Amino acid sequence: MKKRENWGSKIGLILAMAGNAIGLGNFWRFPYVAAKNGGGAFMLPYIAALFLLGIPIVLIEWMQGRYGGKHGHGTLGYMIYLQSREKLKPKKAIILGSICGMIVISVTVLLNSYYNHIIGWTLGYSIFSLNGKLMDPGVSTGQFFVNYVTNPSLVFIFWIISLGFLAFAVTRGIQKGIEAWAKIMMPILYIFGFILIIKSLTIGSPVKPEWSALKGLNYLWAPRWAELNWQSTLAACGQIFFTLSIGMGIIQNYASYIKEDDDIVLSALTTLSLNEFAEVILGGTIVIPICYAFLGADGLSQSIGLTFMSLPNIFRVIGAGRFIGFLWFLLLFCAGITSAIAMYNYLVAIIEEDIGFCRKKASLVVFALYIIVGLPVGLEQLVTKDATFIYFTEIDNWVGNYLLVIMGLIEVIVTGWIMKDSFLDEVNRGSYWKVPKWVYNVLIKFITPIVMVTVLIGSTNDYIKQGYFKLIPDFVAETPKLIPWVNGARIVLLLVFIFGFIGTYKSIKNVYGEEIRTNTIKITNTKNS
Repeated sequence: MKKRENWGSKIGLILAMAGNAIGLGNFWRFPYVAAKNGGGAFMLPYIAALFLLGIPIVLIEWMQGRYGGKHGHGTLGYMIYLQSREKLKPKKAIILGSICGMIVISVTVLLNSYYNHIIGWTLGYSIFSLNGKLMDPGVSTGQFFVNYVTNPSLVFIFWIISLGFLAFAVTRGIQKGIEAWAKIMMPILYIFGFILIIKSLTIGSPVKPEWSALKGLNYLWAPRWAELNWQSTLAACGQIFFTLSIGMGIIQNYASYIKEDDDIVLSALTTLSLNEFAEVILGGTIVIPICYAFLGADGLSQSIGLTFMSLPNIFRVIGAGRFIGFLWFLLLFCAGITSAIAMYNYLVAIIEEDIGFCRKKASLVVFALYIIVGLPVGLEQLVTKDATFIYFTEIDNWVGNYLLVIMGLIEVIVTGWIMKDSFLDEVNRGSYWKVPKWVYNVLIKFITPIVMVTVLIGSTNDYIKQGYFKLIPDFVAETPKLIPWVNGARIVLLLVFIFGFIGTYKSIKNVYGEEIRTNTIKITNTKNS
């Protein structure tokens, strides 16, 4: 079997894994989700979700990754199969592994179908900030955004450039590509972040005395027990999944390239800490204070509009606005690229290990795949001319939120109730800090899955109320021209599901066919030599 590549250094692994987690969700999504759900009222369940969901699942995914890599695999379908085959027997384990492979393929293919477009927007906006076009007072920032996303040359040029960055990095491999990019982009991201924090906290109260940067920080950090509700709790749990890249299979993929006795507990906690620092300290301290100073609390709760419409308005009136805007959007570009590389590499790993393509050829196949699945995201705005992003929204509703929770729940159940006590032996091998038994016996077996089931029930109930399970969802019922885009997104999702399941099933069967046929474990270790 072909020898798999390893990370060149511990710092390279940590920066790459942190880059995987640190993305647009930290600087674009976190501020508006936190503000929309009450600031301090959001941070209470957010911190609880970090300890009850985030840390246990991150440890599980690192363990799964190294476990899979030990057996020569870098994708989740194989890992779940290997974990569950002793308890469930191979014939049932392959079904569970294929379901997990299907979900992760759907996430990595379809989430990047729109995520790569947003990365392209940030690159375009960084250039238009620097050359002054974004600062033109004759065009509102809202109209500028509509003009941008309905202009095919702008949308597709910057999108293709962003995809080119990803393809180039992944083609060069783990050490020379992904690790090398992480060592460049992650320091840049933190340096830009600190520069923007200084600007944000020194902006004062330019509009109203009661609107200031420091009061913006108080809005985020002052506990608001009276405003705590179910909606803010669900939002906090969803943000933890999104920001830590849980349920995407990409932590496992990166962890599969580490050595058998590497310390994964310390590495996992270090990368998690770097992500939280980037999200809460950098993301929260840049966007929320500066927007609060100009817009107040009500102006923070937008989605795409906060980054691409509201903030540019602020850059137009502050000192050195062109340069500040350039730094902000370039920071977003760096964050987006480091996350998208991980999803890109997951698909390359599937093609390399299951089809036998070389890395360069596999990378070109993924490039072509992302062009195909990303076309509807760009074409929708060219057709509708109104920047509604219904196709984008429908895909994100399922793969960017709902499926992540389902995947995380399966991982916890497999590790806590099927793999059983071997989890502690596997995760603690080579670790300086040992995961105590109570984390497994109390958190992973009971508290974490109970919390996740509760979140899933609450999310499902919210989706039902908002009409997401209807043939024609409520949010497009009165706009017939948008219905085909919703249904198109669902058809694409279904097709990716089908191909993902069949492909994963065939791949596992090709390697473990004999033991699946006899329903008896025969291959205990296929570690690469």
